[in-house]
Amino acid sequence: MHSMLPMLALLQEAGATSLGAGLAVVGAGLAVIGAGIGIGRIGGQMADAMARQPEAAAQIQTAAIILSALIEGAALFGLVIAGFIK
Repeated sequence: MHSMLPMLALLQEAGATSLGAGLAVVGAGLAVIGAGIGIGRIGGQMADAMARQPEAAAQIQTAAIILSALIEGAALFGLVIAGFIK
């Protein structure tokens, strides 16, 4: 948690300087929130599916990990693009 505080300060400073940068901060926040919600839903649905079909737990877990990685990659891409907007 403490390692994110300098990044938050940088984003707030960038948002205060111009409208485009402010919108980039909002976009970065939405990307992170969306990824968190998506990965949380994947985890919850994975637990439900594994409870229903314990014999398929390995396949379900593998698919959930791959999907989580894809969502995390998309969120990181959104953060990088938001960082380039000035």
